[in-house]
Parts: sequence; structure tokens; C-alpha cells
Amino acid sequence: MVVSEYHPQSMKSQRLTLDEVVKVAFQSLQALNYLNECGIVHRSLCPENILLTDSGDIQLFNYGLYYMTGGGIDVSFPIGHPKYIAPEVYLGSRGAKSGPKVDVWSLGMIILELALGKELWSDLKLTQCMRKVLSLLHIKVSVLERLAREHGCWERCQELPAEFCDFISKCLSISACDRPTPHQLLQHTLFHNLSEADVMTHNTDEMQHQVFPGFHSRRTPVSENMKHPLLERSLQELYYLWHLAGGDVQAELKKQGLIRTKAPILSIPNLVLLEGTVFGQVRDQTSMLDLRVVPLPLDTLYQRLVHMPLTSYYPLVEVKSEIIANQDGEQLEAAALPLVIRERDTEYQFHRIVLYDRLIKKATVLKEAHKDIPPLYRGNIWAALLEVDGDVDGKYAAVDKETPTHTDRQIEVDIPRCHQYDELLSSCDGHHKFKRVLKAWVVSHPQYVYWQGLDSLCAPFLYLNFNNEGQAFACLSAFIPKYLHNFFLKDNTAVIQEYLAKFYHLIAFHDPALANHLAGISFIPELFAIPWFLTMFSHVFPLHKIFHLWDKLLLGDASFPLYVGLAILQQLRDTLLASGFNECILLFSDLPEIDMERCVRDSIELYCSTPRSITYRQHALQPDKLAGNEISTELEMSPVPVGDLQSELCPRISAADVLELLQRKKQKLITVDIRTTEEYSRGTVPGSVHIPWSSGSVPDLTTLQANKGRIVVVMGAHALHSANEAIFDIGGCCCYGVNARVLHTGMKLAEAALYSLNSNHVGFQ
Repeated sequence: MVVSEYHPQSMKSQRLTLDEVVKVAFQSLQALNYLNECGIVHRSLCPENILLTDSGDIQLFNYGLYYMTGGGIDVSFPIGHPKYIAPEVYLGSRGAKSGPKVDVWSLGMIILELALGKELWSDLKLTQCMRKVLSLLHIKVSVLERLAREHGCWERCQELPAEFCDFISKCLSISACDRPTPHQLLQHTLFHNLSEADVMTHNTDEMQHQVFPGFHSRRTPVSENMKHPLLERSLQELYYLWHLAGGDVQAELKKQGLIRTKAPILSIPNLVLLEGTVFGQVRDQTSMLDLRVVPLPLDTLYQRLVHMPLTSYYPLVEVKSEIIANQDGEQLEAAALPLVIRERDTEYQFHRIVLYDRLIKKATVLKEAHKDIPPLYRGNIWAALLEVDGDVDGKYAAVDKETPTHTDRQIEVDIPRCHQYDELLSSCDGHHKFKRVLKAWVVSHPQYVYWQGLDSLCAPFLYLNFNNEGQAFACLSAFIPKYLHNFFLKDNTAVIQEYLAKFYHLIAFHDPALANHLAGISFIPELFAIPWFLTMFSHVFPLHKIFHLWDKLLLGDASFPLYVGLAILQQLRDTLLASGFNECILLFSDLPEIDMERCVRDSIELYCSTPRSITYRQHALQPDKLAGNEISTELEMSPVPVGDLQSELCPRISAADVLELLQRKKQKLITVDIRTTEEYSRGTVPGSVHIPWSSGSVPDLTTLQANKGRIVVVMGAHALHSANEAIFDIGGCCCYGVNARVLHTGMKLAEAALYSLNSNHVGFQ
């Protein structure tokens, strides 16, 4: 199949000069070497599968059949032309693995035909060609001389340059051990005098995108009779846009008769004897090899993009002119539509793909990623957001993924259950890749152990980088320390308990009524939230929802998953408030449908309306502190024992956040000082309300009841826990606090704590 109107000519129909033959040999070796680096052996190399473009460059064709059929095991027909297949293939068992040297033999036969200007064994049947190849095993002269003499071309062969004959002789070495690989042959003296124009550079580092590691941009050659700029896009982009525009491969194959619908019962034989003899079954033609090429028409895609101006194909990455910026904005009317619709809109995806392909600055990628991420580039963009760079393939290859470990059994049990509805991940190849990536992570992180849920974390990265295990491994390795630091320790009790305590405090801050209800029925986060955070929700939701969620998650810090969990609870709020313990257990055992776009939107709003110190965790990976920032760090959060966090009903806040809130004029904030009158008179925060607190008396909380809907900061040095409980019970409010050193010029509270309560959601930017 070809997704283009451009059809290179088969090399079989071409008459080439010797210099052109050398160029074909070199570029074929380049292509074969690249396939070998990707773990692919052609095994079907013949003149029909080497195409020549108008510029004289070669393109290998039909190189994936052997790989896709499990080395030929999954099909009932042989792969490869008998004339060009290496002798060792015939000597091995059917379906035996073939290495790259098999393609070297095939290339040697093809180059010999081109050099002699004569097709070998053209008048023989396929079975006779196979015997001819096997007969070469017993010759005493070189294969080159034997074939040249057999076809009456020995004199012409003697006229060829010595290095050319040496090259063919090396390719046609009878013993595979003596035959070089494509990589070794690229260093042959035959190619030393090639010009730069003869060397293809399509796969060099110059063609790799500077932002997306591991991404190779491949351009379709454009001939003189093709001026449409769409054909300058990569084949991957063309197919993706063609599919969005309504293209259907299955439908195109059905039109050509390559796919035929037939009831399975019709494939059952009429009679099967005990010894296995079958009668009455007609051989299914659809299971046989058909080498027809089916062009996929681009007419529909052209029509969908016909109104696009030329500037859309070559957009400006950074626009300073308001006029140009307004024009670009008008072209993206779909930007206001829901994300699910935008991802299926051909025109919108075309704009996003072209734009991302031109991005080279990380800051620009981040800016565009806040809008949305095109599915075609999602894997590479995630890698850029996680700052994955360097030799990821080399690092992955250096990890021992073969030696058995004590975690292998658990990995093998978990993998088949992980997103088993997905055909790609549930395939045999998917399982093998899963196991290699997971083993590589376990081996390369000896301080951690394998916990159930790691497979779910790996799934999105493996799906998006299915043909690039190194990048999938690198993304997983960068993702875990950022969002799940120390979650996979052998004893991760303190880490998880702190995380869940912070989650409960966040619920109490934004929705005290829900927090009170969950606490009243003893439905604590430990009963439902551990799988959420241990897998970053990838165990809870299907892949397509995880992609949309993680697009935003990767733009946030380690606290953002807490807000996602709260956003989920808010969607289920009415049901939760009307349910008891048993009903809640049943509800979360089979989670109802969650509107992911709303969940993401609510998570961002909650994140922006919450002081950062509320979600501070001592077990999170802390960012490097800025030099010379001693004053601000003195007011930041300090670690709190997990036991204290669990005993408190509400979250704590840092002194730095309180000062920031006080400086905001529009912020609905009230500060309450619960110290004694004597301490209060020595100094307090300007505008504070004084409510002396004593465990032996009931204070007057009328002022607090009148300030519902405002953030109330309560400061005190004693009886904080009892004050916490009392204030929290007022109309279902919540409070939070932390040890502070300096709150106001001239006032010190060495062991003070700051608490806030909030009966209604109060957002601030």
C-alpha cells in the first residue's frame, strides 16, 4: 500500500550505468543497515522491491512482511524470491530466524544482474531456481565466476573494476560466517569515491527534530509534476491526516478484493478422518501472498485542506505582529471545541502537526502543550516535557534485561491483565516489550522494588513509543521520581500515608461537608485512593482518557495528582453524600463514567486556587533551593511527622503563603489570633481578630460564623489541636497550619502555627 500519488519506478525495468549501480548498492546498504538497527531484516529483497525515485535515489519496498509475520511463521507461504534467497535459508528449518547477512546475499545477486545487464535464470521455474542456488554450495570457484560463465558474461565480468568484483564476491560468500553485514560493507573501498550527492542523508542526525528526541523526520521526495506542499510532509503525518479525513485501509483493500468477508463456519472442512485427513476444504485465496500495490487516494484529504493558504504549511513559530497573530487565530476556530472533537478535526490537527514540527524551543513547546497536544506527536512531546534527552537507546541497551530476577514471575502475571482490551499492548510482541521495559526499570533502580501498578504506569509510555523501547523506558524513569518519588521503596508506608493525609486535608479545605461525611462513615482515602495515586490513575481509566489527563499532568508539579483525585470526588459528590460506607465501597469498586475533560478543567482550577504549601510533602522530590533565598525559605513549610498529619482534620499553610494572601487586596482573608490577651498585646498581624482560646472555656465564635466563605487564618501557640476541632465543626469549615518563624516585622512566634478555615470554595489567581 502507498499513501501517495507518487510511484517510484521498480529498478527491474531500469538500465543503469556502472556508477549508478554503485550508487544503488551503497544506498541499499544504508537502508538495510537502518532496518537492522531497528531490528528488521528484509528477507524479500529483489529488484521489484528496490524502487528508484526521479532523483535517482532508492527506496526499499515490502521490507516489513518478514517482521510482521513473526519471521514467516505466521503465514503459509514462503517469504522472498527463490532466486535471491541465500543458501543457508534453504538449509535451515522453516521459519528459522534470518540475520542481516541474508539480505547481503540478495543484494549481491541483484547488483550482479545490474552489472551484467542480464537477468539470471530467467527461463527457469521457481523450483529450478531454488536448485540452482543450492548447487552453488558445491562449486570450487567463486559464485561470481560460476554465474558469469553460466550466463556467457565472463568476459564482461572481467572488464569490471577489481573493487566492484570484490564487493560482489564478498556479498555472495557461500558461508554466512564469511559474509559481511551491511554495516561492514558500507566501509568497502568501492564507495570511497562517492560524491555527497550519492549519499542519502534522510536518516542522519540533521534530520532529527531538535525538540523531540528519537524522532526522525522523513520527507516524501517531490518530483517536478507534484507541487502540492502537503506531499512535503512525512509519510507518518500524511497517513494520520488521511485517516482523519475519512480514509479507511480496510475499505480500500476490500475494493481491490484483497479482503473478503466470509463466515467462519464456511472455513470448516466437510469431513476430517481420525488420522487427520481433511476432505472438502477449499484453499482460502485470501491467506495466500498477493503482491499487488494498492495506492491510497489523497483526493478526500486534498478537498479537506483545499482552503488552507500556503502560509499554513510554513507557519511562524513566534509571532510579534498582532495582525499576523489575529489571522492565525481565525484559522483555528476549532480551538474552542472540546478536546475529543479537536483531536478528530482534520484541519485543526493539520495546523497543530505542522506547528509542532517547527518548534525548536522548549519554552515554546510548553506554551503550545498547555493548549493541547496532537496525538501523532504525543509520545515525543511527553518525552520533551519530561526532559528526556541524550543517548536513550544506548542507556536502555546497556541494561541487562535477560538475566532472570525474582520479580519476573510477578511481572508475567501483571502484564496480561494490564489494559488487556488494547490490541497493541495485549499482543505477544506487546507483552515482550512490556516485560523488557519493566525489567530494565527494576534492574536500573536497585533502591526500589517492583510493586503492582508499575505495569499500569508503563502502559501509556509503551503504547506511545511502541517501536522505541528506549524512549518508553527513559520516560518511565523520568516520570516516577517527579510524581512518585520513593513510592516504590520496599517500605513505602510513610510515603503513602503522608500522601493520603495530604489528600484528605485537600478535601477538607475545598469541600469540608464532603470531608465530614466521609470521616463520619469511616470511608477514608486508604480504601479507594491508593490505586489512583500509585498508578497516577492509569489503572483506573482507559488509555484514551489517560492520554488527555497526562497531557496536563506532565505540565504540573508533583501535587497536581491530588487535585485530580479531588476533581473526581467532586463529580461523584452528590452520590457520595447520599451513600453510606457499603454503598461507597461498591461505587469505587466499579467507578462510574468520569468526564475527563471536566476533570482536567476542575483540577486546574483547584490547583490555581490553593496555596502551594497545603500540598507540601517532605517525601516529594524537592526542587533545588535558590541561592541567596534564605529569607523566603525561613517562612516555607517544614517537615511534619505523619502521625501529626493524620491526627489533624485540616491542612497546614506556610507563613510565606499567609503573607502572600495578606498582600492581595481582593483576597477574602481574615486572620484570627487565639493567644492570650497579654501575648496578643505585644504584637500581631494587622487587622487580626482576637479570640483567646482556652481548653477550659467555650470561646465566642460568632465572628467566625459571620465570615463563612472567607479564608480564615488562625494563629496561636497553645491548644491548637482542640481549637482545630472546634473551628472545623463550625458549619463544616476547615483549617490548616504550620510552624512559622517570622510573621510580621517586630513580632516573633517561635512555635506558632497558622490555620485557615474555608466553608465555601474561594478561588484566587
